[in-house]
Amino acid sequence: MSASVEVSTPAFGRPAVSIFSSMALSAEAAPFTPGGGDCSQLDSLSDTEKQFSRCAAKLRALRADSNQLREELNQLFDQLLSENYNRSCELPITIRPEEVCILLKHTSGLVPLNQEHLVVKFCQLVHHLLNQLKVIMDEQTLDVLVNYTANALKQCSTWTHSDVLLALSTVVYGNGSQCHQLVSDLLSEDGVILQYSSPSQPNIELRHVALTCMANICLRIPGQPPLDDHYRSVCFRLFLKTLQSPKPPNTDDLFYCMVIQAALKGLQFCLSGGKWKFGAGEELGSVLAALKRLMFQGAPGLSVDWPEVIYPAPLSQYEGLSPPKPAESPKTVESSTEADKTGKASGRKSKGKGKKTKSEESRVDDREEEDKEGVPEVYRRGGDGSRADGETLPKPSALFLYPSWKMNSSESEFSDLEGNAQSKLRVYQCRVRQLALHCMLAVVKAVEKRTLYGYWSSFIPDSPTGRPPSLTLLTIILKDPSAKVRLCALQVLSAILDGSRQFLAAAEDTASPRTSYTPFSFMLAAAIRELHRGLSLALLAETSSQTLTQVIKCLAFLVANAPYHRLRPGLLSMLWKQIRPYVRHRDVTVRGSVLRLYGAIVTAQAPLPEVQLLLQQPENLGGGSISSSVALQDPALSWRHRNGAPSPARTPAASSQQNSCTHSPHLPHTPREEENASPWLLKLCVSLVTQPREDQSDSEGAGGAAALEPSPVRLEALQVLSHLVRGYFPLAQSSLFEVGQVSIRCLGETDPSIQLHSAKLLEEFGAGIIQQYRAENSVPESLKVPVNQVVVFWSEVLSGPLNAALQNEQHPTLQASACDTLASILPQAFAQLPDKTQLMCITVLLGLTYTENYLVKTAAVRALGVYILFPCLREDVMFVADTANIILAALDDRCTNVRAKAAWSLGNLTDTLIINMQNVGVDFQEELSDMLLLKMLQAATRAAADRDKVKCNAVRALGNLLHFLRHSQITRPVFQCPLEDAVRALVKTVQSEAAMKVRWNACYALGNAFRNSSLPLETAPWSQDAFSALCHVVTSCENFKVRIKSAAALAVPAQRSCYGDTMRFSCVWRSLATALENSEDAVDFLEYRYSASLRHTLSEALLHLLSLSELQDMAELSASLAGEEGRGIKEHLIKYFKEDEGEGKTGEDGEEKNSGEESRHPQQRLGRLQQTLARLTSLKAEEEGGEEEKKAVVHFLEDLLKICEEF
Repeated sequence: MSASVEVSTPAFGRPAVSIFSSMALSAEAAPFTPGGGDCSQLDSLSDTEKQFSRCAAKLRALRADSNQLREELNQLFDQLLSENYNRSCELPITIRPEEVCILLKHTSGLVPLNQEHLVVKFCQLVHHLLNQLKVIMDEQTLDVLVNYTANALKQCSTWTHSDVLLALSTVVYGNGSQCHQLVSDLLSEDGVILQYSSPSQPNIELRHVALTCMANICLRIPGQPPLDDHYRSVCFRLFLKTLQSPKPPNTDDLFYCMVIQAALKGLQFCLSGGKWKFGAGEELGSVLAALKRLMFQGAPGLSVDWPEVIYPAPLSQYEGLSPPKPAESPKTVESSTEADKTGKASGRKSKGKGKKTKSEESRVDDREEEDKEGVPEVYRRGGDGSRADGETLPKPSALFLYPSWKMNSSESEFSDLEGNAQSKLRVYQCRVRQLALHCMLAVVKAVEKRTLYGYWSSFIPDSPTGRPPSLTLLTIILKDPSAKVRLCALQVLSAILDGSRQFLAAAEDTASPRTSYTPFSFMLAAAIRELHRGLSLALLAETSSQTLTQVIKCLAFLVANAPYHRLRPGLLSMLWKQIRPYVRHRDVTVRGSVLRLYGAIVTAQAPLPEVQLLLQQPENLGGGSISSSVALQDPALSWRHRNGAPSPARTPAASSQQNSCTHSPHLPHTPREEENASPWLLKLCVSLVTQPREDQSDSEGAGGAAALEPSPVRLEALQVLSHLVRGYFPLAQSSLFEVGQVSIRCLGETDPSIQLHSAKLLEEFGAGIIQQYRAENSVPESLKVPVNQVVVFWSEVLSGPLNAALQNEQHPTLQASACDTLASILPQAFAQLPDKTQLMCITVLLGLTYTENYLVKTAAVRALGVYILFPCLREDVMFVADTANIILAALDDRCTNVRAKAAWSLGNLTDTLIINMQNVGVDFQEELSDMLLLKMLQAATRAAADRDKVKCNAVRALGNLLHFLRHSQITRPVFQCPLEDAVRALVKTVQSEAAMKVRWNACYALGNAFRNSSLPLETAPWSQDAFSALCHVVTSCENFKVRIKSAAALAVPAQRSCYGDTMRFSCVWRSLATALENSEDAVDFLEYRYSASLRHTLSEALLHLLSLSELQDMAELSASLAGEEGRGIKEHLIKYFKEDEGEGKTGEDGEEKNSGEESRHPQQRLGRLQQTLARLTSLKAEEEGGEEEKKAVVHFLEDLLKICEEF
């Protein structure tokens, strides 16, 4: 199947075919329309259809043996070509694609290849119909037309090949992968397309059409297989060679621009939709060098020796200056086709002098406005700081970056005829720059981020002191006269910045750089600051709403990836004030992008002190109130006032600069009386969500009644509120009830998107309150939201429309988000809710676990996993049993996400069992059904063989269950086999190649199981496997966290008998001693941060074994503690006893504690050592040999104690 072409272009008219007028060639030119008729010239649509039907019927009635065949074909072709079938007309075209395919297939058999004039007209008809009617061909039609055009290229004269290739390019548009034989013939070494598209081809028209045809072959339509990599590489090399080749002599600039456009389009098609496959060395550098040169095609005054290859480098690669050219006579300059590069262009009227109508603006935009833009002297000099001999180099300043298209120049020096030619050339050059940027965007998306980082300096300025500013994307953004080109450059810059957090994380300029050299971190920081400066200037100067939106989006990408906690403060403060007026911009997309930028600011390394102070500043600081944040100082800008209400189309530079001067760009100081007030950004977002618009533009069709903000703006405002609550909850908590009312109101609306984001806002608020009450956060009671207020807050929410959202089966995403909201209730507040409210929450969640939608089921199972830890619910045996049954059923679900959350909830449920065993005692264990425990044990064992995301919590549950089992249950025959299977599942996981998180959870689970004194560790057949697995990983695993967990597990058994015979005990000791000796041998450098924690845990484990050792163990212990190994152990133990409390314990968020250490104070450690020494001293040896070995161990401990007591 095929889609008709939009990039293919018409051939030039020739005397042999007089009905076609001469048209400009362009890769994006409008389809060929003979007679130039537009929609308004058509009498009616029915006339066009009737004309097509009549001609089609006559053509289908013709036979190849007809006497008047040539004349009739010629006449019918002319009639069909004279009609305009463009679907962009106001009246719809109803000609069926099937009719067109039948017509073309039949006609191809009527036109013999020896009638070349008819062949040309038929090829023009193929292009005309397929292109204007956007016909999707069937396979048979594709084969017929491909074979016909291929044969025409072989048999017809060269003068016909331009039209034949044009038709072929239309036929193969997006079908290159289906035309295997054709592609093989055309792209072979002696193929027609390779010959015609070669830079050595003298016929520029043939070269252009051949490149267009090749580009269409490379195009991949979604759903179609890509072109074979071999042929893509052939086309890629030819496109690149075309871009690198100089303009042939005596070639018109317009024709050459069209050739470059076709090559750029083909290169873009080669790169789109996949990864880079064309080599990583000079190939990439060559492409980037060619694209960078073409990004500045036609830029006035540039005289630069562009490099052929760009190499990866941390510093900018400055383009060399061309030698100065001799002065030309005025006549030569006027006749030159590049006179516009040094001459002055007419200035564009400023916005204050008058307003164009919409049609005038669109026409100016279509012509790209190149012929009306002035160019400042610094840009005419080259934009790279080029200067004459003896000229001093000016320091980079804001003047250089100020957009050139904002400055006016004198009137045009061209005559009308010359002006039209120059204007047309500028349009074509603008199109080249635009396509080069499209190609660059495809490169950025295709090349791996890490590879692209080496080329940053060629496209992003770093503002080096004392060096000329380089030509970068910012140069285009600030100086190109075309809004579309500026938009493309912003899109490329956004794509480069997107996902660059890991690269930019190295940036830092908080300290002064060394004078001897500039660190790479400082260079990155300088690049970030230069990006801020350039984009801020673009923000102030941009008038196109579409381009302005992209400027703000680009700033959002920059803010989301830059490490502001490592940079000097002030960047976000200046940006904060500059974007504030745009919240009331008349264009809805601009308002939405501004809110998205605010969201990026409040999520950047939150909580950031600079942003915290910005949020606390009063509303009237830095630009007035929210509703009138722009004080218009320029009388020429007074047109923005409509009926007394300001509606800025853009931020006036004068006002913004005044604000920048009046208020320091550094951190603002917040008055004390404003500390407890709600952040102004929160108030703004609340007003945007709930309040009617103060002013409404004509384009939004405002009626008599006040309307709310459009849905995109309200959604962005709700997202900003969520980000604000998540990152700066202490500032937002004063607006608890206000946010609750906003969420309740939005949940009651009919728009599911508004409901969804309001539910997420409630979830974030609930999560913030829970974080305050976590013990590890140590938030003072005076700063917490009081529990009684939390109870009132959730009472209002749960009595509102949240119930309807929970039962909204038409929108499962909303249901899932509502479940997450229920899971974010503070446990202390849940206990104080009315009983019926508690019952409602539990009942709804239990019911939603039976739904078929996996999103809802996942969220409901997770919420139950949260509720099972609530103190008011966890001792309720019936609730525990009901939740367990729900989780067991979810563990068998076919969806992996459901099983993963079910395993997580099962882990929480087993945590509850352990807590109840410790707090309630045997009574709770006896109330819980033995069969339910057995089912949980078996289900967790099966889940331990599932995927890693399920397995990591399944092994946690197994450890808890093995710890929870009573002696009466362990001895029952029905538990014997499941218990052994559970332990062996843990052992297998420890020894497996699973994710490290899974393995350290399995190690911890074995240690948890060892805490159960009822387990027969000394006699069970699986016991030896468990200890062997832990001993193996503690010495050999590359991950230090796994070693830590395994060492802690080996130190858990509280009795010597649990370690089995002397051989097993010795194996454990040797493994721990070897692990301590190798505790600094890390394969991965990142593991070194856990080495101190590893040594701490290993030292504890060795001392634990010494405290439990018996006389039969003395032989192994004395041999180990003697000699070089003993000296190493002693050194590590001395460091262990010298550690302060808490030292050596690396904090690991969300993980279990390493071991069950009871005393961490150095004095308590020494006390335990003294107890161990006293116990070993009191041991009585039955044989003399044992006494000597015991004395050696006692002497080691006495020496250790003496050294430690001297500290």
